[in-house]
Amino acid sequence: MSRIAETFAALQRQGRKALVGFLMAGDPTPAEAERRMRTALATGVDILELGVPFSDPTADGPVIQAAARRALARGTDVAAALACARRLRRDCAAPLVLFGYANPFFVRGYARVCAEAAAAGVDALLVVDLPFEEADELRGQAERCGLDLIPLVAPTTPAERLARWLPGARGFVYYITVRGVTGMRHGLPANLAAQISRLRRHTKLPIVAGFGVRNGAQARAVATAADGVVIGSALIRAAERGRLAAFVRRVRHAL
Repeated sequence: MSRIAETFAALQRQGRKALVGFLMAGDPTPAEAERRMRTALATGVDILELGVPFSDPTADGPVIQAAARRALARGTDVAAALACARRLRRDCAAPLVLFGYANPFFVRGYARVCAEAAAAGVDALLVVDLPFEEADELRGQAERCGLDLIPLVAPTTPAERLARWLPGARGFVYYITVRGVTGMRHGLPANLAAQISRLRRHTKLPIVAGFGVRNGAQARAVATAADGVVIGSALIRAAERGRLAAFVRRVRHAL
């Protein structure tokens, strides 16, 4: 059983929902980014999405865009993100998801990235701008290396695509709660529970939801329908204010 499957199984036995946290490798410096990741994992994050910075992060709002710019200015690339994952894995049992955009992975080579990620102790890849129809090459390399390729589903994804895509998916399903980019929002969609129920007709994988969750109350609301919640921008903002540990604990308590 993979680390991701083991984590969700353990949380289910405990009656808890998963807290998936996103932080950017290299932001604001490589050492500080790693320190923040360790703090997040130590205070309640169950699964870490380790961000690979990209110059054109089309799915991300201003907070993560700024984090990517700072990381790129420090020279952070795929290799640096993998080195961070390797160091974390030495004393971290939690699942690590390498989160990024297709271009940096393609330039490095899908086979090389997957082999290096597996060797570094990464459990899955999440490529936010890679359509299902164009993912066969990366999916095949990931499966050969024992990595999950996490599917993202939008509110606009039609049922016929879900029926083709989700039956062969692995790891967990990432449901994007809004039409738009990442970033903190004041409210959640009124039809969130119905959308997640629609997904469950196509997959038995755990479903986590993100894009816009900013606090414990919103996380708890999301978790009433989903198996977990993803927080990124609010996590980065809390880290910038020196309140990361306290923020993670509050969200963990709310879940």
